Amino acid sequence: MKTIYKKKGFWIILVLVLAFAYLAFGGSGEPIEDELIEEEEESEPFVVMPDNPVKMTGETISVYNWGDYIDSEVIDVFEAETGIKVIYETFETNEDMYAKIAMGGSSYDVIIPSDYMIERMIQEELLQPINWNNVPNVKNIDPRFTHESYDPDFAYSVPYTWGTMGLLYNTQTVLEAPDSWDILLDEEYKMDLFMLNAPRDTMAIALVMAGHDLNSITPSDLADAKKLLIDQKPLVLAYVVDEVKDKMIAGEASVALVWSGDATFCMSESDELNYVVPKEGSNIFYDSMCIPHNARNVSGAEKFIDFMCRADVAAANYDYVGYAIPNTAAIELWGAEEYNASPVNNPPQETLDKCQVFKYLGDDTRLYDQIWTEIISEF
Repeated sequence: MKTIYKKKGFWIILVLVLAFAYLAFGGSGEPIEDELIEEEEESEPFVVMPDNPVKMTGETISVYNWGDYIDSEVIDVFEAETGIKVIYETFETNEDMYAKIAMGGSSYDVIIPSDYMIERMIQEELLQPINWNNVPNVKNIDPRFTHESYDPDFAYSVPYTWGTMGLLYNTQTVLEAPDSWDILLDEEYKMDLFMLNAPRDTMAIALVMAGHDLNSITPSDLADAKKLLIDQKPLVLAYVVDEVKDKMIAGEASVALVWSGDATFCMSESDELNYVVPKEGSNIFYDSMCIPHNARNVSGAEKFIDFMCRADVAAANYDYVGYAIPNTAAIELWGAEEYNASPVNNPPQETLDKCQVFKYLGDDTRLYDQIWTEIISEF
């Protein structure tokens, strides 16, 4: 197992300790009877260091992932250990990723879609089965996260992260903790709300707010969701994706519809922010590593997936992305007690019972796309 180090250097700590000792004894060997002020020790991020670095081989793999969804240092370590250069690109939504893969103009070796999109891509034969003999670290994945409905045979995907969708709010301006999606329609927060610029996700929450199933394809239900979002538009400051983190940390709005991992990051940067999954229910999602049908370097892709499943790598990556992970070995290495104490990473069962996984909607997906285009075009 690789060693995990702290980012702050050992020598800095040593110098501080020696300096403190010198001051405590006044430089004379006699202790000074002053009251010591204890400061809360901040937890430091993990870093995984490469073992046995090798020269670059000229081999490459192309990885297509969500924006801000991997620690770049993890990629550096993979390259150092394997000699394989990672060509890394990002997308903002599942739909953007799907369009690029389906058109066939681009070739990627590893992609990280969400559950319903994996289901769609399996049906359309856009993914290829993974050879588990080449991914031994899959043993670290909690069996609870395998054989899910979107990949029931556990043949095409390796769980990467999971999470929920909820409300991130500023406790200084939202004085009473919200427990309902209704706050997204509250005139008090006019031009003080951020919504996700992601059609499936935002439409799902609108369906829940209208009292419907978040996977509904019933025309009248979709009409209700559309009307709700159009009526809400005067309250919305902006439709955002990755940029929501910096904006909420900077205090640019009071409330935002976010994914739980982004909430974790924001809360680590600002004590004024908090997260809740509303009582009406929400979406629980799983993002997984897959190999597209037209991958050019399948062997390299399997090496990358296996590397990402390694306990030390997954722990270091979790420290950066903030999304809950299905890797039990990584959780133990990172610190299971602290990890499980987070209500964002480990929501109570009563909350999870009210959450649903997105299903692939087949041709009815076009209804969502059409409605979303009409909503955004009027913004």
